[in-house]
Amino acid sequence: MSEAATPARGWVLPALLVVIAVVALRLVVLAFDSTDLFVDEAQYWLWGQRLDFGYYSKPPLIGWLLRAVTDLAGSSDPFWVRMPGAVLHGLTAMILGALGARIAGARAGVWAAVLYVTLPFVALGSWLISTDTVMAPFFALALLFFWRAGESRSAREGAMAGLALGLAFMAKYAALYFWGGAVLAMLLVPARWIGWRALGAMLGVFALVVAPNVVWNLTHKLTTLEHTLDNVGWVRAGAGANIASMAEFFGAQFVVFGPVTFVALLWGITRLGDPVKRALAALSILPLVAVTVQAFLGKAQANWAVAAYFAGTVLVVLVLPQRGRIAALALNLLACLAVPVLTIFAPALGPAEKPWMKRYLGRADLSTRVLDLARAEGVPVYAEDRDILADLFYTGRGLVGPGGVTVYAPQPGPRARNYYEQNFALPRDYRGKVLAVLPAPLTCGGGDLPPAGNLNGSGTWAGKGITPYIVDAECLHAAP
Repeated sequence: MSEAATPARGWVLPALLVVIAVVALRLVVLAFDSTDLFVDEAQYWLWGQRLDFGYYSKPPLIGWLLRAVTDLAGSSDPFWVRMPGAVLHGLTAMILGALGARIAGARAGVWAAVLYVTLPFVALGSWLISTDTVMAPFFALALLFFWRAGESRSAREGAMAGLALGLAFMAKYAALYFWGGAVLAMLLVPARWIGWRALGAMLGVFALVVAPNVVWNLTHKLTTLEHTLDNVGWVRAGAGANIASMAEFFGAQFVVFGPVTFVALLWGITRLGDPVKRALAALSILPLVAVTVQAFLGKAQANWAVAAYFAGTVLVVLVLPQRGRIAALALNLLACLAVPVLTIFAPALGPAEKPWMKRYLGRADLSTRVLDLARAEGVPVYAEDRDILADLFYTGRGLVGPGGVTVYAPQPGPRARNYYEQNFALPRDYRGKVLAVLPAPLTCGGGDLPPAGNLNGSGTWAGKGITPYIVDAECLHAAP
């Protein structure tokens, strides 16, 4: 396929109809969701209640977004916390459709939008709200403006690319992969060189957009960078050679991006004779290579290479013949159907004592029991587990805070381990009783303390022995 000189017409309506239908169905399904917010989702919601230019583990855009959505909705129910996911991925699909149409015509635009909105990681990201999802439309928009800047050498297009990329960075630092891909594309494909004026505008606007978060990090002991180094693992602990971890990560990409689409992407990355495919390959390959190496040296989560799959989707459309696109869509639709079934019927799927979706069940129930007990005893709550802390604040919204129940985390060591230790640590000078929610048993004064009740943990807490204790704060301060 050859690059279109002007944007193709006629792709918008069919792509838009499919995308709107998929997004609408996902929102209807979300209204019947029976799962609890996951720990990260609850934490992102809490960030939105305390607006800032940065947070412990991520840039701030997801917190700002959730605050805006829940304020406009007048509700922080799970539906409204998760609702932006389906909408943002729908927008991303249309932006990639515009890029596909610009590069290879109307048919490619439709297929880029349709394939993207049905990808497995998009189906999951349309249910769980995550920083990947918030990054997605801005990363895709940066790709579109970068491509247009290569055609026009316009400073305006470069500035728009910088603005979009800056917002992507403010959602997730993985947006930085874009710079490496863009440099590689400009080196390998002369047509992708955007010119010095456009490049200067892109860099300048990007720097302005990300500056508040950079300053925040510099004034907060590089908190987010330190957390990122913790995640990388081998930077602090030393590198190893973990073939199994690398194989697990690489194998997971067949699920994340879809089996047909991932094979097509790998094939497309080798098609270096065509300059358009070469440029898209350059814009796709760095996250895959970097995270595969990371998995070999230490560990890597399956979603860490998602930045590869925006340009990658358009490359797949160019590589696959019509039958291949249909096969990819058919397999993607299986994931699209699986997610609603799992989320609606989560409590009933799998053994009663260990349901398949147990990570997303039992969180609100535990928090409700803990908060009821704390109110009955008239004491604050203390917990060490980040998952418990996150849900106490979310499920306890309206109960936790000034005039209600106070929730405390442990005092941090040399460096806070999480957002809660950083902002809600039990004061060293606090004296009095607290409700400590900890794995049994708890020893204080040379003997085991009796439990203050039975929390009957279920779902994610089944068999974890989470137990409530009424204990003096001095005992917790003295604990190693």
